[in-house]
Amino acid sequence: MPLLVPFDGSTLSEAALERAVEFGECLDRNVVVLAVVPQEKRYLEDRWGETDPETVIERLQARAHDLVPEATFRVERPSDPEDEPFADATMNVVRAIREVANDIDADVIFVGSENAGRVSTPVTSVGAPVSEDPRYDVHIVRHAE
Repeated sequence: MPLLVPFDGSTLSEAALERAVEFGECLDRNVVVLAVVPQEKRYLEDRWGETDPETVIERLQARAHDLVPEATFRVERPSDPEDEPFADATMNVVRAIREVANDIDADVIFVGSENAGRVSTPVTSVGAPVSEDPRYDVHIVRHAE
């Protein structure tokens, strides 16, 4: 069963990827790097300073490949929040991560998040909602050092 790493190019997602690779080497597990790139331009601009999703995907794939050339890279493009009036982009990212984890039968998800698992959860964190699913273990990376 593979290890899943949601990857947004942040320092913490890079640290999560590095830890997943170390873990995978010990247990002989494949690492799947998941880039979830919503189509919402405002989300793209806020998160990556870019409004073209294809450019974001290319950058994320290049960075992931630089860090771990042997990892499998997967992209999910969740629906626009306008298509689902009760879901925002962050909720759609969480849904995509959970669906991929289920689809690949992930053993563990490695999430880079400063906030996951704390008593108060920021609205934009995917760490806490992803960690609520009991079907897989979650390794939360809070420090990139």
